[in-house]
Order: sequence, then structure tokens, then C-alpha cells
Amino acid sequence: MDTPVGSVPEEASDMVCLQALRTLLPTTARSLIRHNKIAIRNTSGMSAGYNQANVVILHRSLADDFEKFCQANSGPLPLLYRSVPGEWKCPPLSTESDIRTDCLLYRRYENGTFAGSLASLENYSEQLKDMVTFYLGCSFSFESAVQKLGVPVRNVLQGRNVSMYKTAIPCHRVGNFSCNLVVTMRPIPQDKLDAAAIATHPMKQYHGAPIHIGSPDLLGIKDLQKTDYGDPVEAQPSDVPVFWACGVTGVEAVISCSAYRESPLAFTHSPGCMFITDIKNEEAPESNSGQTPLVVQISSDPLQYSLVSQRAADKIRALEKIIGVDPGDRGIKNLLVQDELLKSCLSLSHAKSILITTGFPTHFQHQPPEENDGPPGAIAMAAMLQALGKKAAIVTDERAIDMNRSIIEKAVEQGVMKTPVPLLSYKEDAYDAALKFLCESGDPASPRFDHLVAIERAGRANDGNYYNARKINIKHLVDPIDDLFEAAQNIRGISTTGIGDGGNELGTGKVKELVKKHIPNGDTIACDVAADFAVIAGVSNWGGYAVSCALYLLNTCEIHERYLRRAVGFPRLSERASWVASLPSVSKEEKLLEILIQHGVRSGKTASLAMEVDGLPFFNTHSDMIKSLLDVTL
Repeated sequence: MDTPVGSVPEEASDMVCLQALRTLLPTTARSLIRHNKIAIRNTSGMSAGYNQANVVILHRSLADDFEKFCQANSGPLPLLYRSVPGEWKCPPLSTESDIRTDCLLYRRYENGTFAGSLASLENYSEQLKDMVTFYLGCSFSFESAVQKLGVPVRNVLQGRNVSMYKTAIPCHRVGNFSCNLVVTMRPIPQDKLDAAAIATHPMKQYHGAPIHIGSPDLLGIKDLQKTDYGDPVEAQPSDVPVFWACGVTGVEAVISCSAYRESPLAFTHSPGCMFITDIKNEEAPESNSGQTPLVVQISSDPLQYSLVSQRAADKIRALEKIIGVDPGDRGIKNLLVQDELLKSCLSLSHAKSILITTGFPTHFQHQPPEENDGPPGAIAMAAMLQALGKKAAIVTDERAIDMNRSIIEKAVEQGVMKTPVPLLSYKEDAYDAALKFLCESGDPASPRFDHLVAIERAGRANDGNYYNARKINIKHLVDPIDDLFEAAQNIRGISTTGIGDGGNELGTGKVKELVKKHIPNGDTIACDVAADFAVIAGVSNWGGYAVSCALYLLNTCEIHERYLRRAVGFPRLSERASWVASLPSVSKEEKLLEILIQHGVRSGKTASLAMEVDGLPFFNTHSDMIKSLLDVTL
């Protein structure tokens, strides 16, 4: 139907109203709302520069548990003020306000069931005398701070309510309040992601930094065009979905409660129709430079970014630099790719189940043929992953399973690691064997592992053979574990890391052209199988130690730790002592090297059964490396 000449389309009319309302003082805006003088459907952008609040009103008998629920889930439910029963004003947040009339729209619930929308609660004044009002921080409050850094807020520009979605992320339960997290989503240009995180990180009373950046299905959201609350917002081609914890989680908490014994009634604001406070949204305070959030992409399919503090990222970069030395002057420095350690460890930090592989049978004339570079690094990573509560398993050559099981048992006995790590083998040659190994029932939608890590694992060359550094083919000693890494490239949700020191290790195919150019015999020995991340170290064990240290740094980083748990529940920093105990140490690695010698596992370069790795003495080469990594970490 054509719009009559001289009239204004509804959406354009709303935009005109909003532009006028942006400059109103909160007292004026609340007065207009109170007298039903505003035609706009939400308060996003209204009284720009002033904070807004979500509202939950419950019977006094439920108030204590709900306050504890807010404290346990402070990301979505930052508590600004709890009223006394029957208090309609809100002195800390506003003057001349009345919670019965000053939201654009309310929702009424009876025994947790939605029972209709209301423009005013004045008809419930008698019941409200026994009810407590909770004012909770709202993401509308940070929109002006984001805009000051040049970040467009699409829903404001399009005159729409912000998009809100229920997720599959459970909040921490308290009493009868148990629900999943609700999030807001704003499409942000890819080159503005850091600015959006920097602007919102200090504003923890208004949900703080994002809790997820990237594919919505990682939160259990199926379709961004099907919002649970609010409006779908049109994204631009360069935009990335960015999700913040949302106070509408409080609405879901009201619905979840089954204990309305004293009074069946509860009220909330209608999502997007907030209470506007008199508190000015001053420019966000400058955060300590080390605690500035940094956005790092860790996956393309699914699209996933992570958050880390600048301080933690710099320390991990220092670890990467320390292990990147070239003690044998073999050209290793030419293989280094900056931030591979950081990206790999961020991906590992998000993973729940990790498969590690190691084993390089370079000593084909000895029994066993393995070298002692690789297993110590693998065990160091497994110990930290287990301490962080993740599942870790090791896959290696079938012929070496018994030896590796004995090594791990001895490592547990001597305190090198706390619990044994499961050992697996893989030598199938069926076309779908790798898929069946990696996924439940061979279904690529159900991977058993989130991340595969190879450390000093013989890697397949372009001609299908496996070579040691001297260009000797050792294929007869190597099971085709490369197939798992190749299959993982086509399984959505599995990332891979290769750790090596010469370019013939599994996963270092990512830098194979550099290997061919700079490493002796590179044209022949270069691994052809690429991992998503290639961590290069002077000795591969050092790469494993660095991964362990980097995981510790990430999980003790407040910014990253909060992002990992989606800002629900309590910080895990109380587990720090256990994580410290799981770091590699000189004494633990000395014990492990002695265990390897007892099992006949030799030094890579010299084939010596001595306290050395790759021909380098444990004291004071490897021991000093461990000390240097721990100095940066602790």
C-alpha cells in the first residue's frame, strides 16, 4: 500500500521521536513516559548519556534468593539497587521517579507465567507494598560510550529495539531461581571489535565486555532473525555478531521460579522498555593499559573470537619469543609466525576435550626408536589441561602403547602429573576411519574432540613418506595419525595445533614453503600436513612447556576467565594454586627425563641415553629454559 502524500511512515516517525528524545533529561523523559506522551517502542538511545536499568519486582519472600542469584550471575544481572518493600522511588538512581509508572511497558507474571503487558502498575499499588524492586544494569547504558569510539550501534541507527536471545548457557542456580543466560546482540564492524570491547569492559555495572563474539550457534542460538525478545537488526557485510550478557535474564529467572507461595504476582519491565536513571554515563574510566581487552580471532568455521587482556597477551608473546631461539642454528627462526602460540592457546582454553599426539621414531636402529623430545612436552600440556578441568587423551603408535603407558604410570607415581592420561592408538586405513575415530558414530556434527595437538610427531611428507632430519625414511615405524589432522580440517568445530622444531613434524605443513627454503633437506623432509596453528620452538618440548604456561596465564587473566564462563557463575581464580602446581618445573622435568632414560628413550640428535634432549644437556640448557618460562609466567 502506498504511503499518502504528506504523511510519515511509522518507522520514520519513530526515528524523529527518538532523535528528539535523545537530548531529553531523564526527569523529563520519565515524566513523558508517566503521562503516556511517547510513541516510541523502546528506550534505546533515549536520554543519551544516562544509564538505564532493567526492573524485576518480586514478593519480599523471594527477594533474598533473587539478590543472591544476581550476585552469582553478575554479568547479566549487575545489581544497581534493591528497594525496601513498597518503595516506589529509587533515591540512589533518580529523583521524582515512580517505578509504577516510569517504564514504557511492564510485564505481569502469575506463578511464573506471562499474564499480559501493562502501561502502568498503579492498579497493583496495594500488592506492591509487599514487593521488592530490583534495578539491574542495562546495556543501553554503554551505547553512547561505544559510539564515542566510532562504533555504529545498528539498532539505534535503524530505530529498532536491540536483538535479544535465549541461550543454552545455564546461569548459576540459587534456590528456586534457575534459568539460562539471555544475551543482546549488536552487529559490529570487524575492524571495530577491539573498540567495542575496550568501551564496554570497564562498565561492569552495565554488563561489561562481550561474552561471545562470532557464530551464534556456539551459544545455542539457531537463527539471528528469530529473536526471543526485541527486534532483528540488519547487519552490514563486514559486521560480526557480538553478544553481551543481558538483564532480561532476570525475566527468565522470574519464569523459572516455582516458589510463589506468598504471592503469585511478579512484574518486570518489558524487554527494551527500561527505567531511565539520573546517573550520567560519564566517559568510561581509562583502564590500566595491561587490562585493556584484546580481541583475537581463533576460528573461521565456526567464526569465533576470544578476549584476553593486553598484559596476558604480551606475556604469551614473550613466551613465544623465548622458545623461538635456534640452539642448533638450523634455520628455525625463519619458520616463526607471530602469535601462533597465543591463538593456539586461546583455542585450547575454549576447548573441552583435547587429543594430543607425540612420538618421533628417528632412531630406527634402536629399540625403542623414539626420541625424548615430545613426550615431556605432551605430558606437560596434559597435566595443565587436566588441572583446568578439561578432558585430555594421547594417541600414539600402536607398537609404543605399552611403553607410553608405563612412562605415564611412573610420571604419576613420581608426582610429575596427578592422574594418568588415557592412551589411544590409530592405524586404520578405511576411507572413513578418521571420521569415525574423531566423531560419535562418524557424525561430523558430533566431534569427540575440540582440538588436536601434535608435538614432535613425525609428519607425512609430500611423497607420502616420513623422514627424520637426516632424510631417512621411517614410514614403517609411523602409524597414519596424520589422517586425523587432515580429517579435522573438514569437521566443523575441531581446531589443530602442530608443535615442532624442524619442519618435519605433524602440523608444520602450515610453514612448509619456509621449511623447504631454510631447513637442511627441507625439500624432502617438510611435512605436508598443515595445522591451524604452527608453534615453532628451538626444542619441541619447550613448545609444550610454553603451552602449559600460556594456559595458566589465560585462565588467571580476569578478562579471559570471565569471557570463558560467559560472565555467569563465580570466577575460578580460587583454583590458582592447583594450576600453579600443574606447571612444568625443573624438578618434574628432570624426573621425567630420568623415566624416559629408564625406558631406553634416547636423545634425538646423539642417540645418547643421557640427561639431554636433542643433544643439549638438561642442566643448564633445558633447566634454564624452564626457569625463563616460569619467570615470565609467575
